[in-house]
Amino acid sequence: MHGGSPHVWFAAGGDEPWGSALRTRRTGTLRLRRVSSGEVAQEWEVGALCGPAGTEDLAVLGAVRSPVLDVGCGPGRMVRAAAAGAAAALGIDVSAEAVRLARLAGTPALERSVFDRLPLEGRWGTILLLDGNIGIGGNPTQLLERCAALLDDGGTVVVESASTPDLDETDVFTVIDDTDGESEPFAWARAGWRAVAAHASRAGFFSPVHEVVGERHVVRATFRRR
Repeated sequence: MHGGSPHVWFAAGGDEPWGSALRTRRTGTLRLRRVSSGEVAQEWEVGALCGPAGTEDLAVLGAVRSPVLDVGCGPGRMVRAAAAGAAAALGIDVSAEAVRLARLAGTPALERSVFDRLPLEGRWGTILLLDGNIGIGGNPTQLLERCAALLDDGGTVVVESASTPDLDETDVFTVIDDTDGESEPFAWARAGWRAVAAHASRAGFFSPVHEVVGERHVVRATFRRR
């Protein structure tokens, strides 16, 4: 996972539930909790994030154009899946523990923010924003503009969206784990597929296409340098 406010990244600070789960159990559930109401807006199963890519993951990945950059790669399951499909691939994540685990598994990964200087600026073939990572920074248009700057002409962004088509919100959240360990608050966005398509168009992408893969919603959009 990746992203957050200028001061706190996803699930960082406080009890650091994401880093703690990676260091110890590698199991359990992480919950995205809205600070203002206590509502749980999203959940992630740590075991799924730490395990190998599943059938739906591979279908979401599809036939990607190389090289592939996975933004918020976690322990690197999608990077390994892309590499297994003969694509050159790299993961980035702001979590030192996630990057450490990815590297232990032989996965190329860097401890970087997507907004940091990165290798192959303007030459990536595909960028992945999966597992809710369209929320990074709380501004999907800005995030997609950064992705556009990283992509080669004709490159594609693959975004996993929320299932509610027109959901489009930014709020302040924390992440909690099964032991009630809680992170510091951070800004995060949530967007359905129609909202993602609109953000992508504003960021300079063409022809966003919505796909349903099992229970997951994905938007693919192509960037063309004008």
